[in-house]
Amino acid sequence: MCSEPTSRATSGPASRHPVAAHPEQGWTLLCDGSIVFDDSGELHPDGRVVPPCRVPADRLAEAA
Repeated sequence: MCSEPTSRATSGPASRHPVAAHPEQGWTLLCDGSIVFDDSGELHPDGRVVPPCRVPADRLAEAA
């Protein structure tokens, strides 16, 4: 967990920083205990899940 004291005004996504990165496995551990995945999903210490942002297949460009 973060060893730096934070106030409610400064806490949030911008104040979180990586403490361990494993790009070969596709995830990063943040100082608040959250795990952020390369596909933009997140897993928080309290069990909340942020699903990854995915573009629907019909909006992808077709290869020529």
